[in-house]
Amino acid sequence: MHAMQYELTLPADYDMGVIRDRVARIGHLLDDWDGLGIKAYLMRERGTHGSPVNQYAPFYLWNTVEGMNSFLWTGAFQGLADGFGRPVARQWTGLSYEEGPAADSVPAVAVRHRLPVPEGVVLSEVADEAVRETGRLAERDGAVLAATAVDTSRWELVRFSLWAHDAPQADGEVFQVLHVSVPGRETLPAGRQW
Repeated sequence: MHAMQYELTLPADYDMGVIRDRVARIGHLLDDWDGLGIKAYLMRERGTHGSPVNQYAPFYLWNTVEGMNSFLWTGAFQGLADGFGRPVARQWTGLSYEEGPAADSVPAVAVRHRLPVPEGVVLSEVADEAVRETGRLAERDGAVLAATAVDTSRWELVRFSLWAHDAPQADGEVFQVLHVSVPGRETLPAGRQW
């Protein structure tokens, strides 16, 4: 599993209806994308859920690097880059993935929590705790799913979760979910990723 996210931070007075309309118009295009586990079309709106910014920030869980590369390099990503400028596409290597008790629900919000891996720690202990925390998060009421991944170029963990209600039981930045494409969700490997 590979995680990926890019963020388009938009002006404070930007009409976020443009983003909603864009997702309503083209969100379905990845509903059968080969190699994609899940794409959550995410948005933060200034003043909603404590967000200080307007932002479009889709989050992906990929089953294959080939699927991710195909998305980035064969034209699908080009439309976004042409319309908004080419954003940095952050990538993380998967550590764990778990379905939650609300797995069959349509997600209302997502939570992303990024945290550094401190110097001087035993990396295997950090990874084991990340796996356990993913499981604990996924067990909470309203959890659709939880995943944790790591960017070893920055030594940063990212914990991502989807929730069936607007009151997630997780710390981090809260995003509205506009659409979810799940062509390969059932083949995302559950549990520890090594």
